[in-house]
Amino acid sequence: MTVTADGPLPETAYDVAVVGAGVVGCAIARALARHPRLRIALVEAQDDVGQGTSKANTSILHTGFDAAPGTLEARLVRDGYERLGAYAAETGIPVERVGALLVAWDEEQLAALPRLAAKAERNGYHDTRPLSPGELYAREPRLGPGALGALHVPGESIICPWTTTLAYATQAVHAGVDLHLNTPVQHASRQDGGHRLLTSRGTLHARRLVNAAGLHADTVDRLLGHEDFTVTPRRGQLLVYDKLARPLVRHILLPVPTALGKGVLVAPTVYGNVLLGPTAEDLDDKRATGSTAEGLAGLRDKGRRILPDLLQEEVTAVYAGLRAATGQEDYRIAAHPGQGYVTVGGIRSTGLTASLAIAAHVTGLLAETGLDLGPRRELEPVTMPNLGESFPRPYQRPELIAADPEYGTLVCHCERVSRGEIRDALAGPIPPRTLEGLRRRTRARAGRCQGFYCGAAVRELFERARA
Repeated sequence: MTVTADGPLPETAYDVAVVGAGVVGCAIARALARHPRLRIALVEAQDDVGQGTSKANTSILHTGFDAAPGTLEARLVRDGYERLGAYAAETGIPVERVGALLVAWDEEQLAALPRLAAKAERNGYHDTRPLSPGELYAREPRLGPGALGALHVPGESIICPWTTTLAYATQAVHAGVDLHLNTPVQHASRQDGGHRLLTSRGTLHARRLVNAAGLHADTVDRLLGHEDFTVTPRRGQLLVYDKLARPLVRHILLPVPTALGKGVLVAPTVYGNVLLGPTAEDLDDKRATGSTAEGLAGLRDKGRRILPDLLQEEVTAVYAGLRAATGQEDYRIAAHPGQGYVTVGGIRSTGLTASLAIAAHVTGLLAETGLDLGPRRELEPVTMPNLGESFPRPYQRPELIAADPEYGTLVCHCERVSRGEIRDALAGPIPPRTLEGLRRRTRARAGRCQGFYCGAAVRELFERARA
């Protein structure tokens, strides 16, 4: 296994370099790792996998019911939904099939629901059902007053996005993919029929290149001479409510979508919290992941109408992520056979769901560029640590604690994270390099105290492992 974060890069050319270790880039690297003759590099600008748009989404496993029919996105989301659902069951990624309610708050929105149901049919999703106000309030008794009806989409689910990305990367690294962190690509050129990537850690050579750089996919595309799309960072701010709010909501509560996106939702998380958000703010700065008083106030206003009691609960965290908006109705995935290059751009919030299908599609496009994939093998399965509240955690498993008492010693009492889980994460094949990375792998310091009580103990364990 090769995971590097500093020092020079290997001089020998790779068969394929994948730029960007978000959920899509990691899925592509994992798919290519099925072909043992290929030498693969996964190159990431930051110090961990899933650090960009992948770490700050709404954690929904989409059915694709509301995608634009006939688009590549619609096809890949529908395919990816099935693939990721099966993969999650195999690897222990927590998924809860809570379903979604698309709530109509006025006559115009109510009139739109049949059109959305028809759209779902065109997308191959046949399980939607209209709900009367009585049926809606029977399902969601804490919903704010005034709703006129809803469309029930039972397949919509919630999932852990962090474990998904880490599972892909772990399986890829186990299978021989070289993961190079802290390696931003500064320039790209063609040399001797291949690609020459100038990075902050030196030069990397590859015969084929996959651009899965997320927010920066347009920049990398231009380095290769293409002007096909421009990424506009669309900021989404979210409020995370304490676990005590979880009984307030049973489904994902969606508004009727607008041109700017799916709108502000209220959704449970697999960690037992409740999300309110996101905003949709088109910006110029691809680093603007801060929250604003105006944005959070707007979320509270919308949340007050959707689920009034939620506003009485405590907020444990606020975060903001940037989505890669392109102004296009579809993903910007394209092969450039003459360059041995595949662009994977414009991947929106559906990218988590579609990730495995995108990876299979991109593998096919690489083959069309003339890449000999060679034989195919099955990858060694991985079992990921469970972060979901609806499934047994280590502290709840007597047999595990009997075998290893470290799983019975809690360090983070808010999230009930044991010393054993922290130890395992720090010794993993892709260990965290920051306390935030450790938080994403274990939930330590992610509870209502936000590390006030456990922070020193978690830091000590982290620094001891890093020494």
